Amino acid sequence: MKPGTRLKSAVCDTEVMIIRCGDGAIECGGWIMSEIKPVEAASINPDFADGSLLGKRYIDQGGSIELLCVKSGAGSLSLDGEKLLIKDAKPLPASD
Repeated sequence: MKPGTRLKSAVCDTEVMIIRCGDGAIECGGWIMSEIKPVEAASINPDFADGSLLGKRYIDQGGSIELLCVKSGAGSLSLDGEKLLIKDAKPLPASD
C-alpha cells in the first residue's frame, strides 16, 4: 500500500486514508481493511469496538504508520492486533 490509498472496514462505516505506511495488516473492528467494501458485513470483535473518530490521525506505537480517518464508524483501528493511538496535535509556538 502507498500513501493516499483509501481503505474501508469490513464491519462498519469506517474509512481511512493512508498518510504514512509501514509493514503489517491494518484492521478495523478486528478485521483486515481493504480498498473494496465487502458485500456482507462481518461482526465486530468486542475488543475492537471503541469506534474511530472523523478527522483524527491514528499512529502505531513506533510511529511507522499514520492513518487519517475520513469516515467514522463503530470499529476501532489496529495494526496486526495492536490498537492504534490518536496522534496528538502539535502545540503552536507562543507569539510575543
